[in-house]
Amino acid sequence: MQKNPYTELAECLLPEEMVEYFKVVKVDKTPETLDVTLEERDNGVDGYTPGQLRSNGFYEESVIRDYPVRGRKMSFHVRRRRWIDTETGRSVSGCWDLVTEGTRFSKEFAAFFLECLD
Repeated sequence: MQKNPYTELAECLLPEEMVEYFKVVKVDKTPETLDVTLEERDNGVDGYTPGQLRSNGFYEESVIRDYPVRGRKMSFHVRRRRWIDTETGRSVSGCWDLVTEGTRFSKEFAAFFLECLD
């Protein structure tokens, strides 16, 4: 089966973890910026059985900075799902390691800056 060409393009631009766990829902561009809004897929959370969790909206959006694209500053606006465990009533969320600790930069972009400093 052939992939959608837009999906393939997104896979080239987005960090690997984002492609797997998030879907692109909106793209806004200006002459200076490219803002991509992503929402966590409705796949549940590792360690829970199917049907054990119920989606309960989203957490507040996080913004992650990434490599510039075609001269535009690139930002990902990430919306993570909030889940409710139907057995316990507790709030649950997935744990995604998308940024370098202490920054708002993608791991790859932060590594690029560190390499430039060496």
